[in-house]
Parts: sequence; C-alpha cells; structure tokens
Amino acid sequence: MQIQDRISSSNVNQAEAERRAAEIEAQMTDDERFGLIYNLMVYVYTGVGRGERDPRVPEHIPQIAGWTKGIPRLGIPDLLHADGPLGITNPASGREGDTATALPSGQMLGSTFNPHLACEMGAILGREAKARGFNVALGGGINLSRDPRNGRNFEYLSEDPWLSAVLAAETVKGVQEQKVIGMVKHLSLNSQETNKWNLDAQIDPAAHRESELLAFQIAIERGHPGSIMGAYNKVNGEYCCGNSAILNDAIKEAIGFRGFIMSDWKAVWHWDYALKGLDMHSGAQVDQQEWFVGPLREAYDRGEFPKERLADMVRRILTAIYQVGVDKWSGPQEQPDLEAHLQTAIDIARQGTVLLKNDGILPIAPDVKTIAVIGGFATKGMLTGGGGSSLTDPIGGFSLDIPLGGTGFFAGLRRLTMAGPSVVAELQKQFPNAQILFSPGEIPKDAAAIAKRADVVVVMALRTESENNDYGDLSLPWGQGEVIEAAISANPNTIVVFQTGNPIDMPWRDRARAIVASWFSGNVGGRVLPEILSGAVNPSGRLPVTFYANVEQTPHPVMPGFGTPNNTPTVIHYHEGAEVGYRWLAKTGEKPNYAFGHGLSYTTFGYSDFQVSGGETVTASFTVANTGTRAGADVPQVYLVDAPGEKRMRLLGFDRVELKPGESRRVELTADPRLLARFDGAKGQWRIDEGTYRVSLSRAADDPVETVETQLAGRYFGR
Repeated sequence: MQIQDRISSSNVNQAEAERRAAEIEAQMTDDERFGLIYNLMVYVYTGVGRGERDPRVPEHIPQIAGWTKGIPRLGIPDLLHADGPLGITNPASGREGDTATALPSGQMLGSTFNPHLACEMGAILGREAKARGFNVALGGGINLSRDPRNGRNFEYLSEDPWLSAVLAAETVKGVQEQKVIGMVKHLSLNSQETNKWNLDAQIDPAAHRESELLAFQIAIERGHPGSIMGAYNKVNGEYCCGNSAILNDAIKEAIGFRGFIMSDWKAVWHWDYALKGLDMHSGAQVDQQEWFVGPLREAYDRGEFPKERLADMVRRILTAIYQVGVDKWSGPQEQPDLEAHLQTAIDIARQGTVLLKNDGILPIAPDVKTIAVIGGFATKGMLTGGGGSSLTDPIGGFSLDIPLGGTGFFAGLRRLTMAGPSVVAELQKQFPNAQILFSPGEIPKDAAAIAKRADVVVVMALRTESENNDYGDLSLPWGQGEVIEAAISANPNTIVVFQTGNPIDMPWRDRARAIVASWFSGNVGGRVLPEILSGAVNPSGRLPVTFYANVEQTPHPVMPGFGTPNNTPTVIHYHEGAEVGYRWLAKTGEKPNYAFGHGLSYTTFGYSDFQVSGGETVTASFTVANTGTRAGADVPQVYLVDAPGEKRMRLLGFDRVELKPGESRRVELTADPRLLARFDGAKGQWRIDEGTYRVSLSRAADDPVETVETQLAGRYFGR
C-alpha cells in the first residue's frame, strides 16, 4: 500500500466541531470552565509505587494518569487520561490483574516503514483504552532521535521528521477512529533525559521548524490529533509548556492546530502558562502549585487573565471531544479481540526486526544438528519495553521483572522486564530435530565452552532503557561485549541478536556472521525471532535511526550535564540544527556502522527506470522487482542529496513493497515541498531556491542506486 493512499482526514468536520464547542462553551459557568482545564492524578505518588488517593477523585475512577471532571448537564464527559504510546499502562500495577497488549517499541514500529501497521497499532490503543472506559490516550512520541544515548528513544519513531510524522499521524488516526482522543508528544526537543527539568535546548528557530516542528506540523495535518503534550525542558530559554513562541506562534498560529495543548506531569511553573498557549494543566497536584486551579482563578478575578483566553482553552478541549466523538460513549466498553491484537503486534515485530548483517548463515539450515543460545535470559522470553510511563503490564504477565534501581525519586522506573514465550522453546519448535543448548552467558569462558559444541551460535544481548535515565556511551552492560567476543572466537558461526532501545557499539561487527536488531518487542518477541532465524519469516525491517560507529561521530560526543546531580541547570546547543542523524553524516562525510534505512532480506530486489520531474516539487517514479527466489518486502527510499548552493540530504519519500519472486511494481512518490525547502524566519514562510536539485533512489541513506538532476522553480509558500 502506498503512503499516498493513507493520507488521513479528520474524524468529523472540523468546522462543525468548533461550532458546537463554541455553542456549548457559551452556556458554561466560570466554575465549569475552570474545572475543565486541568486534570488530577488519581494517586499522588511518594515514589514509583502507589501513594495516597486524591480525595477529590470519585471512588469509581480507577488508578490512571489523570482525571478531568466532566459537566453532565451539558453532556461533557469526564476525561480519563491513560498513558499508552506502547500499550495501555497500569501505573504501579494499581488496577489489580489489569494487563494489556504490550506493543513493540516505537523504534520497532519505525523500522517497519509501514503506515498501515501504525494505524492498526493506534486502533489497538484506542480499543483497549475504550474497553476500560478511558478516552484520552497519552501517546505517541514524535521527538526526533537526536542522541543515541537518550533513554527514552525507544518510545520515539525515528530521527527523520517525514518518517516520524507519517507514522505518528496514522497512529493518531487509529486511536481516534475508536472515538478516543489521540495526541503527539513531547513538544519539543525532549531529546535527552539528563536534567530535563532544568535543560535549556537552544536551537536556531528556523532549524527547529525544519526538524522537530516540521514533524509535528505534518502529523497535525495528516492525523488531526485532538491534543498535543508539551515537554519538560526549555527551548531557547523558556519552558516548553509556557513557551509562547512555540505554543502560540508556531503550533497554533502558523501551523493552525485547533485542538488543545496539555502539559506533561510536573511541567508547569506558573499560572501565566495559560497566556503562553497551554490549555490544560496535567496532574495539577504534583506540581509546585496547582497553577490552573487556584492561582489562575485568582489572576482571573484580578483581571490579569482575560475571559476570552479562558473561553479559548475550553473551546479547544471541547473541539477535540466533539471532533473525535468522545461524548458518544461512556464507561467501560466491550472487550476487544486480544488475539487479533497480539497478531498485529506479531506483524509489527516481524516487519520491524532488522537484519543488519548476514554472511550467508541466515536463515539457519533446516538440517542443523546443534544450536547454542547464549545469554539474554532467553529461556524467559524477550524484553517487553523500556522503563517509565510507557511500560505496559503485558498479557500473560511478566516472565521476568528485575528492579535495577538507581539514585533519586525515579530510580524505580529502571526495570528489566520480559515476556514469554521462551526463545529457546520457540527455536526448538522451528528445529525439532536439532539439539538446543543454552548458557546464561554470565562468564566469557563458559560462553566459549558451549559455543564450541554447536554448529551455530546465537548470542542474545540486551540493554534496558528508561525514562529519566541516559547512558554515557553505547556499550552493552554486564560484560556482554566480552561474552560476544568469546563466543565468536570459539565458533565463527555466531549470530548476534540484540534487544535495545538505541544503537550499540559493535567492536565485534566484522567477525560476527550475522547481526539482528530486535529492539523491544512487547508481548511477542519470543515468537518472532525464531521465525526469522529459521527463515519462516523473511526479515524486512529498515533502520529508523543511524547506527554510528562511535559517539564521536555524533554532533555531541559528550552529553551536556551527564553525571551531574539530577536537576542541575544544563544548556545544550543543538548546533546541528535540522541536520539530524543521516543528515549530519552527509555533512561530515563520516561512515556509520549502519545507515538510516539499512536492512537486509533473504531475497533480492532490483530497481529500474528511475524518473524524476521537478517544477514546484519533486515527483519520482521507478520500478521495483523481486529478483530473488522467495517472497519479501522492500523499502525503496528517495532522497534529496544536493540543493543549490549547499549539500543537503533529506528523505523525500519511501514505500513498502511486498513482492513475490519475479514480481515487479511501479512506484510513484511526490515529495512534500517543505522537505526541499528552507524555512525563512524573517518572512515566516518556506522558501525553495530556484536551481538544480539532485535526487537519489536508494536502498539506505548511504546506498544510492541511481542519482538524477531536476530543476525546481524558486518560490515562497506556506507557513
């Protein structure tokens, strides 16, 4: 299915939703208006565990991230806000026995390059939220992966604004088709967890529009989210949730967002954030003050906060409610088909697993006699996800749950969590006549001893990631690098599989015969990985982030503030601007371990008849053919590689094409002109310079197949 076929439309007519919102808001009292612009955490946490229940929240409201009191006389429902970018979460497991489909990580979804699956993932979130009576899903993350050490990258989709926006928009569409409010977050530049409450992310405003804000803009236009969530950090000196240049000027005025902007929890520092564009204060009682409860009302009574702005905040919230249809239902709804949801999770994991290297060892030969599996708690399953607000209690429960601890209030967020089934048991099903050996891989010599006994070795490496925690480098923890080295030295027929939320160092890369990126796979990794190793499933994932050779290749070899006490005031200068990931390496000329867009298959694909036309934007067409011996999926990519007066690289488009052996298909892609443009801050418009542009048809950012030139007309457009 081509991307152009999935352009979203709003759930109901926007103008009708706004008309109704204005009509209902006009009937409200001021008490009712002020009651709608904040939400309360059901429990106030004293740590990561459950604390005291807020007495203002009715007893029938379950443990959940936030609750906003509705207005029954006007048909306005309560809003129940559930964390849910990767599954409907159960904070501190406070809803006893409540498990949900643990979906693969955002990066694994990003690796599918499949908008249809993103929409299906959103539908799962919407259905499972609705089954519990929850009507606001707090996801998903659209922040660009600027730093490969960021502990929250596993929630995000990619380093590229076009890929992130397309997938995020479809996720929102899937959520909102279930009459649950969807969102995109965190606005903006939440690109490191270190000192995020006191981090000032400084960036040229035009470069900001060309990167993170462009991702938000495209996602808003295509997905029509009811809500946006602001970030914790500052941007250019002002906290995001009170940053008028972003919230009012860029998002609401220039981009034209008509829904409501809510804060993250513990991200509001003054009542005047309401003047600066924030529409809802989330988890009001966990902040320094309940800014939108008491102080804002007092400012209103003093005449410092205008009634028209209060009315605008309320109308925006109501517009989202009516646009999505949240007012059409209430209370827990019918239980969805969880088996179908698990199947979608399996599809995401199958399409999102990335085969980075294959020196002919994969798929494993069906007549293999002995396979050694080393490390990774492989008898328990695979990592479900990273720690923090997105961690979902999986269907069937955790097969392993190890608190890792740390320093400070959020130490409890760091957990190693796994779900079954066992990789070892599932591998045995794929190879019923083989002997499967297992070693936990604690000691390199033990790993070497078992590796010597096998025909093929599979080393299962892992690294957990967590909200509020970054790593200092890209190494694997707990001596796993030494275990990999020992296994390869003992048996060259070694396959390395790693489960992480980020790229990793690979000093052993040239000597491993195959390398597989399995990310965090939610409920289903133990099922999917053996299918790929055996060849029952043909891998088709492509990297949504750059796998740098080392951190010295990144724009910021040293993460600002790393190692300082939590909440140390920190400034990061994003001098790379819009040149994130593969774009940065296009400027520096350095070669990564594996580039954005890279991924291998068990079949081969050929490209032909690449044609490009210019004018106001670039339109490219080409033929993709499966030239191998088995069915598979390819992800051809089209890049801008040169623009007048500068070397500039941009992903212009992609498609996911499934083909049988010998089958071919014609693909046509039309670039969003903003991907070819620069943002002119002085004019507040996008600018395409007249001249010659070079465009490549590629297998990955560093693997062009054919490059052609085309001419574009100079013009200003849009906002």
